[in-house]
Amino acid sequence: MRRLLLPILFLGFSGLAQAEPVHGIAMHGQVALPADYTHFPYVNPQVKKGGKISYGVVGTFDSLNPFVIKGMRTTARGVWDPEYGNLFYEALMQRSSDEPFSLYGLLAESVEWDEERSFIQFNLNPKAHWHDGKPVTAEDVIFSFKLLAEKGRPPYNKRLDVVSKMEQVGERSVRFTFNEKANRETPLILALSMPILPKHAVDPATFEQTSLAIPVASGPYKIKSIQPGERIVWQRDPDYWGKDIPSKVGFDNYDEISVTYFLQDSTLFEAFKKGDVDVYPDGDANHWDRAYDFPAVQKGDVVKEVFKPGLPSGMLGFVFNTRRPIFADVRVREALSLAFDFEWMNKTLYDNAFQRTQSFWQNSKLGAYGNAADARELALLGPAKDKIGAEILAGTYTMPVTDASGSDRKVLREAVGLLKEAGYTIQGGKMVDAAGKPLAFEVMTQNAGQEKMAVAYQRALKMIGVDMAIRTVDDAQYQARSNSFDYDMIIKAYTSSLSPGAEQVNRWGSASKDAQGSFNYAGVADPDIDRMIDALMNARTQEDFQAAVRAYDRLLVDGHYVVPLYHLGEQWVAHWTRIARPEQVPLYGYQLPTWWDARAQ
Repeated sequence: MRRLLLPILFLGFSGLAQAEPVHGIAMHGQVALPADYTHFPYVNPQVKKGGKISYGVVGTFDSLNPFVIKGMRTTARGVWDPEYGNLFYEALMQRSSDEPFSLYGLLAESVEWDEERSFIQFNLNPKAHWHDGKPVTAEDVIFSFKLLAEKGRPPYNKRLDVVSKMEQVGERSVRFTFNEKANRETPLILALSMPILPKHAVDPATFEQTSLAIPVASGPYKIKSIQPGERIVWQRDPDYWGKDIPSKVGFDNYDEISVTYFLQDSTLFEAFKKGDVDVYPDGDANHWDRAYDFPAVQKGDVVKEVFKPGLPSGMLGFVFNTRRPIFADVRVREALSLAFDFEWMNKTLYDNAFQRTQSFWQNSKLGAYGNAADARELALLGPAKDKIGAEILAGTYTMPVTDASGSDRKVLREAVGLLKEAGYTIQGGKMVDAAGKPLAFEVMTQNAGQEKMAVAYQRALKMIGVDMAIRTVDDAQYQARSNSFDYDMIIKAYTSSLSPGAEQVNRWGSASKDAQGSFNYAGVADPDIDRMIDALMNARTQEDFQAAVRAYDRLLVDGHYVVPLYHLGEQWVAHWTRIARPEQVPLYGYQLPTWWDARAQ
């Protein structure tokens, strides 16, 4: 076991740098809501709590611990869940979905920090208690950080690497003093992204084991029942300590939340049609247009809603595993990207419903696409700008637009030319290297929708002699192979927020390349990318932040680590009208934890 060498101290207030307690913190500037705010603007503060909701997901579960490798992707939904809400475990602070990156009090009722962000102190809410009635203490906070540093999975096990001291201050405060590895986002990450666990109810010796034994937590729900791999039912805790604090008003509105697991999406949708599932988020254009002609829709019992969040596009695409020698050459990756005929796929499979994604932060001021690199950004890039294509620097670079015939010779000729530069030629109808070895690889898919896109790609590559096999695996195998990077190519979606930060290290940073369970699916280790991640995390002004993210976006696009697919720019959700929602939709789009059962009395 790795020993944690971090000093853990108990101190009084004397001798420590003093700061004024505040109710909220923001990555840049000040929080939008005043100290006397009563609720977030996108909730219904007068909501009548009660009733129930039934969610449905594809997959299975065998764990209640998402913080270790074994339970990373097989933990029951709701335990620690950005979509359904953190029903069970809680963080020190709560994020507002109506601001780019602002946090307000939760387990910590207030915080203290300095202008340099050299430390942050969390002052716990004296009302906070665990489900067994015991108070949430400073010792619990220290225990949680130490335990996860020793036995947690990435990125939890790395959080204390940037901390020089973790101190208990007084009766109910914990102060973290940072070292030179920290950045300006570090205090917010500790506040939002670390679960607080009960020291008295967790056995460190068994923490890494997957289990369905019900633990103790502090969140708004308790576990009512579990059917392993099939269903988990959550029951609202009437004694939940935080039900009246401003950051939780209008949330956690159901008496009961059930999550049912299905083997495939088609079965889930049939359950939705019958009313066994209440909400169905949809991302398939054909399905959205054609699948909702059933009695409940015709009667008005099911409605389709379209939400338009103020978010960047993100990136969905085929991801090259650059750990594989065949994908080590950027020219090969670029050529294979050019060969994908998006226009043919969009026309043939999706009735031209989608638009092509050109960069990771498209449709925002943070994106490289449509925005030329200015002097600030060029200075930040330094010598790295010389390796970036001129069109990418100018913000005019796009993926090629084919004639949608499925065999656009001009584009395919360009792809073949790049492969020739990389040492490949076509012999006997096969693309081979100088040793005569064919250019061949396998894409791992998870479901029928991914397989359909892969078949379209396979068809295009075959025209230039590249052999791409397709292997669709079950959920358990998919998660295991994703965790260990056991694939040539995989289809993944990278969400993009208006406040990218430390999570980017886990996606694209050199430190995560070989970390089992990280999200660095492409196996990237580039010092220039590391520099840009560091720059965006340490930016003090919005202008510097924007320049850093744009430069970062350009490096990712220029590296051709992903074959870009498409984005919606909208959120599609169908739901039974017995489930109601607030009128205001925040910056980040619809928020399921703020919806409620309209039948509640």
